[in-house]
Order: sequence, then C-alpha cells, then structure tokens
Amino acid sequence: MPQTVAFGRAAVGGTAFVVVAGPCSIESRTQLLEVAREVRAAGATALRGGVFKMRTDPKDFQGLGQEALPLVDAARQATGLPFVVEVTSPEQIGILADHVDMLQVGSRNMHNTTLLNELGRIRKPILLKRGLAARLREWLLAAEYIVRGGNQDVVLCERGIRTFGDETRNTLDLAGAVWARQQSRLPVLVDPSHGTGRRELIAPMCMAAAAAGLDGVMVEVHHDPDHAMSDGFQSLRPNELADIIAALRPVLRGVGRDVGGPAVVSRDVSTAPQMTELG
Repeated sequence: MPQTVAFGRAAVGGTAFVVVAGPCSIESRTQLLEVAREVRAAGATALRGGVFKMRTDPKDFQGLGQEALPLVDAARQATGLPFVVEVTSPEQIGILADHVDMLQVGSRNMHNTTLLNELGRIRKPILLKRGLAARLREWLLAAEYIVRGGNQDVVLCERGIRTFGDETRNTLDLAGAVWARQQSRLPVLVDPSHGTGRRELIAPMCMAAAAAGLDGVMVEVHHDPDHAMSDGFQSLRPNELADIIAALRPVLRGVGRDVGGPAVVSRDVSTAPQMTELG
C-alpha cells in the first residue's frame, strides 16, 4: 500500500477510493454552492474548483482570483468537504493556504522547480499533476523536489499526455499511473476529464482506474456544462457523477475498497514515500 495523505476530513492512499469533484473554474457563489452541495449528495470525497486559472488563450476566463476565496470558505463550511485548489505561482501559496486543504500543481507547472521547492517548505498536502509531455521518471523527480524540501504529503495525479491522436483531448496513461504508484509508494489519482476531454469517456476511465488499484479520481462537475466558463465540454452533470459513484462501488468491492475515507488519519513517519533512485 502507498503512504496515506490526510487532507481535511478525508484521506488518500488507504483502503478508501477518493472522488474529488467540482467545477473547472469557480464562477460565482451560487454556482459553486449548488455544485458543492450536489457533489456531496452524490457521494464525493472532496471538492475542487479553480481560483487562479492558467489558460492557453489569454482571452479566456482566467478565474476570479482572490475574490473566489470567500466562496471556497462557504463551500467548505456548507458541505464539510475538503477543497483542492491549483496554485500557479509561489506568491499564491500564502494567499491560498488558509482557505484550502490541498494545493494542486497543474500540468504546466510540473517542471517549475521554484514552485516545487516552495511547496516543499510548507505543511500542506500537494497534488502533483503529470506534465502534458512529461516522462514518468520526470514526474517522480518533480515529486522528489517537494519531498526533499520536507513536505512528505504528496499525491500524484495522471491527467493524460499529448500524443499523436486528436480523438481525445489527451492520452490517459493508466499503465503509467500504476507504474508510478509501484515505484514511489505515493498515492495516485487519475483525472479522466482532462485525460479524455470527452464526457462520455469519463465513466469508463473511472472504472478502469478503480479496477487497476489506483487511489481515486478527480473529475470536473458543473450544474450547467453547456454554459460553463471553462471546460464545459468535459464536465459531468451532478446526476452523472452520482451514477458513476454508484457504479464504482461493486468494482471497488472487488479490489477490497470503497468510496470515501476516514475522518482522521495520523501519518507515521515510517510511511514516508520511498522514492526510487532515478538519476
């Protein structure tokens, strides 16, 4: 088993399979609270939502920034669920840290060693997404920057890599995700929303991740995907998330797990990740 990483009232890496769900971008108080309540009702473990957004097109919505933080606070209070938010620069760490339960390093920043070093100095769990063209060894070495800084609470997330096809947004590397878990003892999540870019493929990839023994999924959910300000085309509706979680349970029982997580986890230093030498 990998190490266990506690975040808020949840934990990843134990016998529970975590489901992190929420909108790509936080757009308004009404939007976030509606999605948060429905995500909780569906059975999700934790919330996600973008505050500072890194977008390819500078004309696209860049997120509400600091204006979103009171909305994050309200969603956490209303649901009791932990919240995961992407941090895009070292300067944002202090801004976000008191409002969230886990900081996410997005695909574009996996190679940002300045950011990784700073995250190694804090005591906040980190979700490290694989870079869009990163080799598996590079992904683990990025995690090692954080671990060597003193922060042992790192979770990996496979979100798909760019290959030669365009039928899906990216190529979701499930075999690579399993390899990373075997080599590092870090918990590994899968993001089939970015990994496929196709709403109809999210459920099968969630089932595959569960059957492969991975530790959870991160999916985008919006109450009105057709009018979402970002990534609506790959966002689930709340009822679709509920259906996926219901379908996951028999698959997870087959591998001795279930959706959810313990409320409190104490991490023994003996469970710190044993990073494979990749020099």
